[in-house]
Amino acid sequence: MTQLPIREDLVGRSPYGAPQIDVPVRLNTNENPFGPSAELVAELAKVVADLGSNLNRYPDRDAKVLRADLAKYLNGESQVNLTAENIWAANGSNEVMQQLLQLFGGPDKTLVAFDPTYSMYEDYCRNTFTKYLSVSRNEDFSIDQKVIDSALALNPNIIVLTSPNNPTGTVIDVAEIDYLLNKFSGIVIVDEAYAEFRPAGTPSAVSRLQANPRLVVVRTMSKAFSYAGARVGYAATSPEIVDAIQLVRLPYHLSSITQAAARVALRFSDQLQSQVALLRQERDDLAAWLSEQGFEVAPSGANFLLFGTFGDRNLVWEQLVEQGVLIRQTGPEGWLRVSIGTPDENLAFKTALTQVTNRTNGK
Repeated sequence: MTQLPIREDLVGRSPYGAPQIDVPVRLNTNENPFGPSAELVAELAKVVADLGSNLNRYPDRDAKVLRADLAKYLNGESQVNLTAENIWAANGSNEVMQQLLQLFGGPDKTLVAFDPTYSMYEDYCRNTFTKYLSVSRNEDFSIDQKVIDSALALNPNIIVLTSPNNPTGTVIDVAEIDYLLNKFSGIVIVDEAYAEFRPAGTPSAVSRLQANPRLVVVRTMSKAFSYAGARVGYAATSPEIVDAIQLVRLPYHLSSITQAAARVALRFSDQLQSQVALLRQERDDLAAWLSEQGFEVAPSGANFLLFGTFGDRNLVWEQLVEQGVLIRQTGPEGWLRVSIGTPDENLAFKTALTQVTNRTNGK
């Protein structure tokens, strides 16, 4: 690749991606382990078949009906009052974030995030020639007013909060979000990709949209909706920002099939949320078990757990793969992240980790 006349800032860089290894238990990419129900799949097949004869035509460029459905979902989920004008949909939350950086970033702009966090933020900045800076979270991975003040001292144009945070699972108290919104006049992006897994009763940042026209809350259907393969993400924000995003979106960026598939999943949201409740319980049970085994576990409101610490996390990861279990090396040095799977998958992980730990300890 280095022989190609690519941009200088891309030379020597590696593309984002987790290892894809064919093992029985894959708990490394925070997917929902439960696929869509047979009932949902049947409805999806019918809707796609009905669309088939019209695929010679371009899709609704603005995805208006899907946006209205997404607003209705958020209104029920977070007790807000949004309309289609408050929603923008795209190919996964990654495209939403890329569009936001194309719109609000650039060579003369700075974005600040809070480390450790999602590594793609830096790539979005690189791709849009936006300066990327970060400040460290507290030792327990939380964010408080002191941490926020450190971010503000960098004079950014954009601040990204991630709640629940990836890879730590940390949920940011809405009071801290309010503090930032009251002190910062720039663009605030709250990435809520894992929002449905947050503890019951925890407010979403969408509850702050009405009073904050420069706030953008980013969501995805990949996790709670078991739709990672469909690639549907969306933003909830002010109508002014939704209109502005359309300056940078690609023409017909969301296919007719993608829009229809997303609408089907939204009609089954109650069914899918019952799976979320099970995953929350599995997460809490697994966190308790890891603690009982002597591991440090970061409190998580997502569908994964960050745990450690290990002198050689790569060795532990490799030995788990040998046992047929794939998790993720990410986050601070010495930590590993495991996605929450089915009860059987979680049991397989515990069995494999016990064997690896016993081997390491010479038992």
